[in-house]
Amino acid sequence: MEKVEVKDLLEAGVHFGHLTRKWDPNMAPYIYMERNGIHIINLYKTAAKIQETGDALHKIAASGKKILFVATKKQAKDIVAEKAGAVNMPYITERWPGGMLTNFVTIRKAVKKMAMIDRMKKDGTFNSLSKKERLQVDRQRAKLEKNLGSISDMTRLPGALFVVDIKREHIAIKEAQKLNIPIFAMVDTNSDPREVDYLIPANDDASKSIDKILSVVTSAVADGLAERKSDKADKDAKSAKSPAAKKEVKEKAAAKVAANEEE
Repeated sequence: MEKVEVKDLLEAGVHFGHLTRKWDPNMAPYIYMERNGIHIINLYKTAAKIQETGDALHKIAASGKKILFVATKKQAKDIVAEKAGAVNMPYITERWPGGMLTNFVTIRKAVKKMAMIDRMKKDGTFNSLSKKERLQVDRQRAKLEKNLGSISDMTRLPGALFVVDIKREHIAIKEAQKLNIPIFAMVDTNSDPREVDYLIPANDDASKSIDKILSVVTSAVADGLAERKSDKADKDAKSAKSPAAKKEVKEKAAAKVAANEEE
């Protein structure tokens, strides 16, 4: 994970909180001061929390579990789609589909429907439909793709949630809490940090700030994935050297020789 410098956080405007009258008192430990009626976030605490969050996300990614990124606000959508997509993690940037976690079976059915339409197009069934039916199927596919395309590889519940703006994504938060899925989030001064398991006190409104935090977070995820890959390669190499594996190789070679002699 890349090292976080307070100077970089400052440049990205991570320290700008909300108007003081909109604050949540539970964020008091993370507030440094008030300036011109706006709360300023203590960036030393932000840096420490980023480290803590990064370490935890690294472990989750290394364990092979998925981390679902959630951000439907305009400033965050594209950033989250790009950064989460780059590390092959699922994300929701359109409307949160109610029951996405608590009714996961239904959501999986919708994703399978997408795959079924794709199969129809490949095997030619689609072309045997009437023009009107084809249009309906195409519309349905486009709608499903828009809302669920980014989670089509998520075959089971995620190992964690990463949220930008917990006030806005309160339905996602409630569902994760119900299922005891760990919640990681960027939390601004107007939100209650007790709602999440791992918080990063930060400005969740400015795209520059969101981009900075997401870059660091996804770099920790990428490290976790790389660690998993190298562990797997080591295991494969070890098992290839095991007596059982050597015996199997010998047997296969002997069988090949025997087959050649028969020919």
